[in-house]
Amino acid sequence: MPGTLSTPAGVPGRPAPLARPSASAGAASLFRQSLAGLRVLLVLTLLLGVAYPLAVWGVGQLALPWQANGSLVRSDGTHATSLSDTGTDGAPVVGSALIGQDFAAADDAERWFHGRPSAAGDGYDTLASSGTNLGPLNPELVASIEERRAALADLHGVDPASLPADALTASASGLDPQISPAYAALQVARVAEARGLDEAVVADLVAQHTAGRDLGVLGEPRVDVLRLNLALENSEKMNP
Repeated sequence: MPGTLSTPAGVPGRPAPLARPSASAGAASLFRQSLAGLRVLLVLTLLLGVAYPLAVWGVGQLALPWQANGSLVRSDGTHATSLSDTGTDGAPVVGSALIGQDFAAADDAERWFHGRPSAAGDGYDTLASSGTNLGPLNPELVASIEERRAALADLHGVDPASLPADALTASASGLDPQISPAYAALQVARVAEARGLDEAVVADLVAQHTAGRDLGVLGEPRVDVLRLNLALENSEKMNP
């Protein structure tokens, strides 16, 4: 055809055209690749979905059984590894060292140290763990903080400006089991009066249940509210 260049067949150096694979050959290749992928899937499922979780569970049960089973605490302050683990003296499990409780809602709330405010559900709800998600200038948040400030200042007879931040604001999880030493110190007089104890005795219990910074530099000093309240109750029982 005029104007069209053509290359004669069999020119040296020109590759021969590739033959198109048959339908059966393509299906066989697809089957082999799918089978290889399935084998990889099964191996990884057994390795990462069965062997690895079992290994982690086994190491946890052997090396850290208390932590691996929820850090449960009995009424006498000892550790438990299940809800039915009452120990030798029959002390029941009353909570976890990882999850706070709403002692402020108890009928005899004045006898207990209170934890932080909680925005998790109706308070310390593990199924609704969260903060308020309100910005620092949100009118609802500001109003709730001012309401708590006035109530706590009146309850403890202190200057509203002296109240620590954790007494007024909820944590991001709503489940914090600890409070600052400043908030614990603020409650010493109230708890001592309600229980008829010397303030020095209650303050000493607070000091015993105050942990410092991890490794000396990480975090802040904190007071374990559940264990402090258990120690307070057990101390009162031993010294009626």
